Amino acid sequence: MVSMPFGPFYRGKKVLVTGHTGFKGGWLVTWLKVLGARVVGFSLPPESDRPSLFRSAEVEKGITSIFGDIRDFSSLSSVLKTHEPEIVFHLAAQPLVRRSYHEPVETYTTNVIGTVNVLEAIRHTRSVRVAVIITTDKCYENREWVYAYREIDPLGGFDPYSSSKACAELVTAAYRNSFFLSAQRVLIASARAGNVLGGGDWADDRIVPDIIRALFAGATVVLRNPEARRPWQHVLDPLRGYLILGKRLWEEGKEFAEAWNFGPRDEDVISVRELTERVIKTWGSGELRIQEGEGRLHEAQYLKLECSKARARLGWNPLLTIDEAIEATVSWYRSYREDARSAGKVMAVQIQKYSERFP
Repeated sequence: MVSMPFGPFYRGKKVLVTGHTGFKGGWLVTWLKVLGARVVGFSLPPESDRPSLFRSAEVEKGITSIFGDIRDFSSLSSVLKTHEPEIVFHLAAQPLVRRSYHEPVETYTTNVIGTVNVLEAIRHTRSVRVAVIITTDKCYENREWVYAYREIDPLGGFDPYSSSKACAELVTAAYRNSFFLSAQRVLIASARAGNVLGGGDWADDRIVPDIIRALFAGATVVLRNPEARRPWQHVLDPLRGYLILGKRLWEEGKEFAEAWNFGPRDEDVISVRELTERVIKTWGSGELRIQEGEGRLHEAQYLKLECSKARARLGWNPLLTIDEAIEATVSWYRSYREDARSAGKVMAVQIQKYSERFP
């Protein structure tokens, strides 16, 4: 067993991860396995028309992997009753802004009703003690100002995806206040993170997968919104926040049952253009061009998170700079290109090296 700064906390714990076939879910499950947790995953199968981190990294090895839809309450509830998890990390979602414009009903039913179903299933499962509901930095009413958003700032969302995640936050707060806080049987928190980088993301209309696909093909990288500034961070930084939050909820109680931001350092909030240039430089080749044209879907130009609460109360802070995040991400994809079977091994090495940096 690899020694980890979480100590033995997750060892032997029954942990349910929804969305385990996705990018962040695959990394979280891989880390939980290293920590010795007994993991159950519940998610739609990975999409068959593209590479999959779930398949290439063999995420399902050593866990109970169940394919299902969080919109199906009966199936979801049955999984919780059968496997009796103690901790739940809810990551299953329709996670793409641009897809939400084309599939708004799917986006709302998955992200809102799906979250209702998860919380309702938890409410009727006596084994669950802690749940962390993962949303997004885009849940805030983004006024595109220079100030960073705090957990107490208004929720909103211009597009269906962002709006649906704001709704998921409201649902989480309502369930926490209505059903969980008074009994204190289950402690529920929500977590909001920025744009994550890391190996194994193959989604459409995300900047790093788009860049990597172009680099693999020897094609020009095309940017549609080059000056938009985003809070970029390596996937392991927010996942560490989720794991710390789950542990603190279990050990210290309801004072941690609230919303939490996990974002990068201010200097790592850079433009899409600058991110692309740094990825190309790290890769060692490639060109980019800007896509001109009218009628593009609305995308926020500026967004930043205020994370002082997580720093002060959870002892969390981002450990990787943007350049280190890019280097780790490019290293994963370069290894994958040479040998797709290396995916899981590279993830394990990166998790171990990252963990060695814990204070």
